[in-house]
Amino acid sequence: MSAHDEESALLGLAPVAPVRTVAYGAHPDQVVDLYGPWGRASGPPVVLLHGGFWRAAYDRRHLSPLAAELAGRGLPVALAEYRRVGAGGGAPGTFEDVAAAVDAVAYAAREHEAAGARADDAASGGAGSDRGLVLLGHSAGGHLALLAAARPGSPVTRVLAVSPVADLARAHELGLSGGAVAELLGGDGTDDGDGSDGDDGTDDAGFGERLAAADPLRHPPPPGVPVTILHGTDDRDVPLDISRRYVAANPAADLRELAGVGHYAPVTPGSAACRTLLGLLHPRS
Repeated sequence: MSAHDEESALLGLAPVAPVRTVAYGAHPDQVVDLYGPWGRASGPPVVLLHGGFWRAAYDRRHLSPLAAELAGRGLPVALAEYRRVGAGGGAPGTFEDVAAAVDAVAYAAREHEAAGARADDAASGGAGSDRGLVLLGHSAGGHLALLAAARPGSPVTRVLAVSPVADLARAHELGLSGGAVAELLGGDGTDDGDGSDGDDGTDDAGFGERLAAADPLRHPPPPGVPVTILHGTDDRDVPLDISRRYVAANPAADLRELAGVGHYAPVTPGSAACRTLLGLLHPRS
């Protein structure tokens, strides 16, 4: 299947309405859509982070079929939205939103878990169970998932990054999606020699620092938080080399390469690549 066909297959799926939508902030994009059996789940909560190179033109709806697929397999899913470039987002707001969404979902999951476990605990004398929290991110959402898991005090216990922008510096060097990294961070780090420091990023001495601070390759999750990366060998949007470089720098991460697969198939329900993803999240898939 061509890259265009993969994209069309995903974007052609009808959005699936959530069970409910909850806000974690005052901005219209600071919300999460909830799917699945919260409080009676067969697996850990999954926070799903969409891609789109951090731009407002792309929202969470294209991953709603995947959220519904995961929920249908017994997993509680929170499909998170966040402020994006062009709609009040970009660094640091985008990163702050993802952190706030993750914390809100973790709190809600603990409350549901406690409520569902009280009777069993009373009977067994146990202290209940903590299923942990999985971050599942695609493309730019994979970047956000990796970065959020590295945050001190993060409740994340596992990361599954699909076709992620896992090496932000390399993505900037390649100019992926017309300079999306510079748009995210503000400025482009170039120097025109005039000594200015304007909004266009020219002569922006702070760009390198912002790039380093937001680069997952430099900030892996702590030991004990496993990272699995799923990446197609034919990905033209985020080249496979991006993930290979991440794993070379962080060898504890597990890279699964999907032969002949592009950027969108792994998050498209019904595809063979998506079945691989489901199997990583839920062994019974």
